This record gives sequence, C-alpha cells and structure tokens, in this order.
Amino acid sequence: MFTKGLTVLGTPANASEDVGALPEVAAAWVQGWTLSRATESPVAVPDGYRIDVGLSGHLIRYVLPRFDPAALRRLTREPLAPGTWLKVCAEVEAVAAVLPTGWLVKDPEYMMTVSLRSAEFSMPTGYALRVTTQGAVTDAEVLGSDEQIAARGRIARTGSFAIVDQVETHPSHRRRGLGSRVMSALGHYAAIQGARTGVLVATRDGLGLYRSLGWTLRAPVTAAVFRPEEAA
Repeated sequence: MFTKGLTVLGTPANASEDVGALPEVAAAWVQGWTLSRATESPVAVPDGYRIDVGLSGHLIRYVLPRFDPAALRRLTREPLAPGTWLKVCAEVEAVAAVLPTGWLVKDPEYMMTVSLRSAEFSMPTGYALRVTTQGAVTDAEVLGSDEQIAARGRIARTGSFAIVDQVETHPSHRRRGLGSRVMSALGHYAAIQGARTGVLVATRDGLGLYRSLGWTLRAPVTAAVFRPEEAA
C-alpha cells in the first residue's frame, strides 16, 4: 500500500494518560519484540521473562523489568550458554556492578512510551511510503525515487500497546526527516488497529529524535551479553 494519508504523532505522556505502569509496559515490549522478531513466545521466569531467540550469538534473552541485585546475581551465576543476553530496566553502572566476569555491558538504552493521536503528514518530494501488514506486525518503508528503501520501521501490536522496532534510515538519506515520517506512519496504523500506547527501547542516538516526537522516558535499560571468550 502506498499512501500520503493520515498518521499518528506522539504527544507527551502525563499522569492522566493511560500508558501503563512500568511492569505492564515492559511486559508488552517483551511480547511485541517476540512478534516482531518471529521468535518463540516469551516465558515468565522469576523476576522477568526468557525468550528463546535461537540465533548465532543471540541464543537466549532475559528481560528483567525491575532491578533486583540478588535476583540478577542468582540468574547470572547459573550455567549459561555464550550468546545469552540480558535486558535490565536499570542504569548501566548498577547492572555492571553486579554482573560476574564473562559479561560484556553494552551502551545505555532507554524504554520510552507515547500516547497516540491522529494528525496529517506528507512525504518529502521524491519519496513514497509503502505500508504492509501481516498479522500483528506492520512495516513502513520510505522509498526513494529509485524505489530503494531509504528508511524503514516496524510495529507489533499486543493488546492496547504497539511496540516499535527496527527503525533505521539509510546513511545517504539521513537528515531529511524520514525517521519521523516512519514513526508517524507506524503510529497511525497502530492506532487505527486499536493501539493506544507506543513502546520502544531507544539507543542513545535515537533518544533525541523520540523525545522531539513526544516520547517520554520510562526507564533506563542496560543490555549485556555473556561472551566469556571476549570478556576474558
């Protein structure tokens, strides 16, 4: 589907908006991430969730919505395969202080939410938007005049939440507002399919963009991977 139609832009969340408490938001993000990546469904474990990803270098992912040092120590002292990942809703310094040897801590990330509302938008000259939906997953792709993908992103809907994933702009098309157009398109299709709250985990580079679009920081997120051969 090619469109220039309506979209949904973010508005800053506040205490009166139904964006969900952090455990609910984190649970929705976990479920949506598995839908987006077509992995096995998440399994509840003590203090969080386990996802069997099954990729080389990313075998298993644990998501812990609450930072509990004792629980994190218990988990990371169990026999774990290299390629096991953690996502913990806590500051990097706090998580790094608890992890045993063998873990590589990644750059800070940020869990964010936004309420969704409709607004009009248009594509820059020379670009077109293609939107496809399969089941709970919707992809938005901005195509250049050569019909190659200039920017893209994906949402996965779960209940009243829409989880944003895999947003990227090709280096040769950056600084043209394409990322914000992708986000607007994704929000629109999430909203018309019943979602009220957007959720994402941003990198440090993406934090400024999402804040400018009205997204609210809910929690810091620390990612780490068990790679004893590299951490030695």
